[in-house]
Amino acid sequence: MSRIGRAPIAVPAGVTVTIADGNLVTVKGPMGELTQSFNAALTIALEGANLTVTRPNDEKENRALHGLTRTLLANMVEGVTKGFSKKLEIVGVGYRVEKQGAKLVLGLGYSHPVVFEEANGIKFETPDSTTIIVKGIDKQAVGQMAAVIRAKRPPEPYLGKGIKYSGEHIRRKAGKTGK
Repeated sequence: MSRIGRAPIAVPAGVTVTIADGNLVTVKGPMGELTQSFNAALTIALEGANLTVTRPNDEKENRALHGLTRTLLANMVEGVTKGFSKKLEIVGVGYRVEKQGAKLVLGLGYSHPVVFEEANGIKFETPDSTTIIVKGIDKQAVGQMAAVIRAKRPPEPYLGKGIKYSGEHIRRKAGKTGK
């Protein structure tokens, strides 16, 4: 039995979970609403203030989906209560970020500024000119937006310049040695 899959999910007060036919789960909370459809082979049940996922048998596909479904449901519950965030740091001389209304404008050494717009419940914060905080209720959307921003100028191994996740370690290479 999956250790992750059999753990119940505690549904806090103020969060409502609706399970429709076809395993369409809707989670509403103080920060918003998330809806996702899950595999019909698994059974999702709300028992009091706990959400449980059970599988019909020990086939390989059902074992794989058991823990995944439970984790996705737990992320939905956490997202509508606390939300998720990713912190990015910009390293490099002249590299900067600023927020203009609902737009994030990055100066990354290109001939043009790189612009991102807030969409799909994703919000940006810029506490200073070298830090970006991506926030939202959908963990997958927050991680994807952070990865797209990082991909515009990934950190390079010689000087470490670029956009990196907060706490990410960049493996450095030694440069050329002169004679």
